Amino acid sequence: MSQIKYSKLALCLLPVVAALTCQSSFSAVSEHVSWPYVNNKLKRDPAVEAQIDQLLAKMTIEQKVAQMIQPEIGYLSVEQMRKYGFGSYLNGGNTAPYGNKRADQATWLKYADEMYQASIDATLDGIEIPTVWGTDAMHGHSNVYGATLFPHNIGLGAARDADLIKRIGQATAKEVSATGIEWSFAPTVAVVRDDRWGRTYESYSEDPDLVKSYAGEMVTGIQGTIGDDFLAGSNRIATAKHFVGDGGTERGIDRGNTLIDEKGLRDIHSAGYFSAINEGVQSVMASFNSWNGKRVHGDKYLLTDVLKNKLGFDGFVVSDWNAHKFVEGCDLEQCAQAINAGVDVIMVPEHFEAFYHNTVKQVKTGVIAESRINDAVRRFLRAKIRWGVFSKGKPSARPESQHPQWLGAAEHRTLAREAVRKSLVLLKNNENILPIKANSRILVAGKAANAINMQAGGWSVSWQGTDNTNSDFPNATSIFSGLQSQVSKAGGKITLSESGEYTHKPDVAIVVIGEEPYAEWFGDIEMLEFQHETKHALALLKQLKADNIPVVTVFLSGRPLWVNKELNASDAFVAAWLPGSEGEGVADVLLTDSQGKTQYDFTGKLSFSWPKYDDQYTLNLNDADYEPLFAYGYGLTYQDNITVPVLSEKTSPKKTVNRDSHPLFVRNLAKNMTWQLADTSTEKVLSSGASATSGDKQSLLMQSVNLSYQEDGRGFNWRAKSVVSLSYLTPEQLDSKFNTGYLELKMRIDKAPKQGANMQVMCSESHCLRNIDFSSFSQSMADKRWHTLAIPLHCDDSAKAEQPITDALRIASENLSLAIADVALMIKPSDDSILLTCAK
Repeated sequence: MSQIKYSKLALCLLPVVAALTCQSSFSAVSEHVSWPYVNNKLKRDPAVEAQIDQLLAKMTIEQKVAQMIQPEIGYLSVEQMRKYGFGSYLNGGNTAPYGNKRADQATWLKYADEMYQASIDATLDGIEIPTVWGTDAMHGHSNVYGATLFPHNIGLGAARDADLIKRIGQATAKEVSATGIEWSFAPTVAVVRDDRWGRTYESYSEDPDLVKSYAGEMVTGIQGTIGDDFLAGSNRIATAKHFVGDGGTERGIDRGNTLIDEKGLRDIHSAGYFSAINEGVQSVMASFNSWNGKRVHGDKYLLTDVLKNKLGFDGFVVSDWNAHKFVEGCDLEQCAQAINAGVDVIMVPEHFEAFYHNTVKQVKTGVIAESRINDAVRRFLRAKIRWGVFSKGKPSARPESQHPQWLGAAEHRTLAREAVRKSLVLLKNNENILPIKANSRILVAGKAANAINMQAGGWSVSWQGTDNTNSDFPNATSIFSGLQSQVSKAGGKITLSESGEYTHKPDVAIVVIGEEPYAEWFGDIEMLEFQHETKHALALLKQLKADNIPVVTVFLSGRPLWVNKELNASDAFVAAWLPGSEGEGVADVLLTDSQGKTQYDFTGKLSFSWPKYDDQYTLNLNDADYEPLFAYGYGLTYQDNITVPVLSEKTSPKKTVNRDSHPLFVRNLAKNMTWQLADTSTEKVLSSGASATSGDKQSLLMQSVNLSYQEDGRGFNWRAKSVVSLSYLTPEQLDSKFNTGYLELKMRIDKAPKQGANMQVMCSESHCLRNIDFSSFSQSMADKRWHTLAIPLHCDDSAKAEQPITDALRIASENLSLAIADVALMIKPSDDSILLTCAK
């Protein structure tokens, strides 16, 4: 960035100035920006275009619109696919065929066949165009039980190996093809500017040039080479995402506002699209974020004028999960603005039927021109025909589907292990403590040492990755297991103790620490200091150092974090990022062989600058005030003899926290909270995940629903007498400031109870502060829309909260269907809330 651009950005971060001047100033700069035409290799096939012409000439408006709608399998039935003939469908990060998280390859194929057959059944919709299935194969076929998990993109960026990226793309495409899925929502080509962003680990680098060099290689790996094996065999449709500016939002807030002029948008945030489009990427996913205040999903200039016309992209634009909802004038069930702006396929996970009917109406009334629909469908059909959707038959009959061994294949795991080795960055190696002789006495400690979920991170079997255990990763190797295998073969002694306890003093301790798993906005942070609240890992490091044990720290993270204190307490420090399923790749580099010789040296180099201070949120190569602790490109080897000095541990003042509200379930469960499902005959079921059933598997069902964000609500369906509770794992005393406050929640009643339903609030073992009958408010919610309920906790009939609270909310019924989101304790109710008076 130039110094001038920084000055402009600095002004725009001031709210008043930004509101008055920034939109116009950025627009003025935009008039002089030219974009390169980058679709230089892939040519259109006249035969394909003629085939599309024939199809469009026969299709009704209803059939065309159906091609543009993409439901999610958690909400889509085979019957609905047969009725509408949707052009595509997806599985989100928390869904698998038939709700089976551990579904095997044959089960994925069976589901794919069912949807395929329904889509070509013309008895109801009159059309036989096969559907395609899209999935987030983020770092390997990462949502599938048993798949190979490669390091997340941030680790691959440190590897500095474009050929490795291509090979990973090829391996991932094979594993995706083995399950019958045609379309991968990868690669992410974001260029991150603020490491507080919860998706930082999905980015290869803060450097646009590195992202550009990788993006085209990954696309080629997934789709094949133009003029050779393009979209043939096991190759899949790839997606470059998220267009554009997703990595540049203010304060790193996911789905936020990216303030930058058009030249910066082109030179920084668009670099990956240049190479991806040049290699023929067939799909581009629009971004949730806004650009200078305008939602990209509704920005015709970016999606049509720039992406399709100026850059020459001739594939199709797909929206992100319910992202159309945030475009001005839109809601979950309609968004002509996004379609008119240039979105061709709309990802409408849950509300797809209403969206379909509303879009058909908007076309027939002229709100959306039929020519725009024709263009959208043409683009999607072009990609589907290029891939061969009309000729390849049902998923299970395709040649690539006859290889169940491709899922988690040995050669793919070997490749992933190579990627782990190349991704490791050695930040500190004082006194050349590394490599460790494999025949030593080694203590392995730390919470992450034997936790594959922590080394895999988010987008691994489940969306957030928080509910996984080692058993969810068959054939994977934890970091400890990898170390143990090599130490045992070399005749050394190795012990695992998460807390660092030992009987015989070890020669060295390897301590594996890091971030808990997260994905998307759940990972957004406000502070860069690692474990700024608890410092459990630091205490462990200091404990071992106090015993005069040399300490090697292996740090798992999805971004650079301020770890000066942990660095000071370590003799050696390795940034291992999120290495995936092959933990033994860490052992390959840390340990010698049995003869004491180095197996593999460190080759990884930082693709993100490492912060020197805990408030260096935006720290990027070529910044005017660039002052990192470890610069972009830093990475020691065993040949280096560099001592990292004692670092400053001074921290910046902590921000004051808003104490007017206390979230219990806002986007996700707060600490110490869980959902509890209880029927009349079995043990209570506790769940922190997105879906669950009562113990009898039938009385009460919970699944994720969407309010404002992906899976930020929970839907409950009572089929028999049962109770759902939002419960405290450990009972807590109600904060006295909420004694005169409210419990507030958003609720949508989908099916009112035929018999009485009861809601209880803030319950201890002996009583609840409020007992409310649904009949007192359910009529005001008969429209099946979301409403905000505010329940006072200070009524005359309310018992005092003298005992610790076990359940914040309980709902008991026999026949009821509703959804809940945004549950919080409030000092004052929101202005738009339905206030349940003390009489209710």
